[in-house]
Amino acid sequence: MEKYGDMVLRVAFTYVKERQLAEDLSQEVFIRCYQSLDAFENCSSYQTWLYRITVNYCKDYVKSWSFRNLIPYSLIKRNGQEFDSVASMVMKKEDNDALFLQVLKLSVKLREVLVLYYYEDLAVEEIADVLDLNPNTVKSRLHRARKSLKYHMEGGVILEK
Repeated sequence: MEKYGDMVLRVAFTYVKERQLAEDLSQEVFIRCYQSLDAFENCSSYQTWLYRITVNYCKDYVKSWSFRNLIPYSLIKRNGQEFDSVASMVMKKEDNDALFLQVLKLSVKLREVLVLYYYEDLAVEEIADVLDLNPNTVKSRLHRARKSLKYHMEGGVILEK
């Protein structure tokens, strides 16, 4: 957990976009890893195996009813009286880190390859292994993600597909 905890947390955050929820998912990932440690076959590195478990668990969670139908805590003001508008939330986050915010707005397919490539420093082949994709698919998703980010950062509308 000490060695890979931050990495698992970052990957989980890119899926759920809420720190506390990402921390909960990270704990669940490590519990799953511990429970299935005997199934680890050493065909790949432990880090790749851990990425794979994290990505799969986060994808399953994002598809779940509870994630899609509950209001995230971050949308509720601290005093509980009213909701922040999406626009004001985006404005606040853009002030802090515009680029990472734009990365989070990408579709999951584009976002996951960007995060694994730039934030986790994985090679294209490693990303292909983690996501069970062809390396050329990873390259094309990276290209589309970069193009979309560039377009949006220059004032356009983000392209998601």
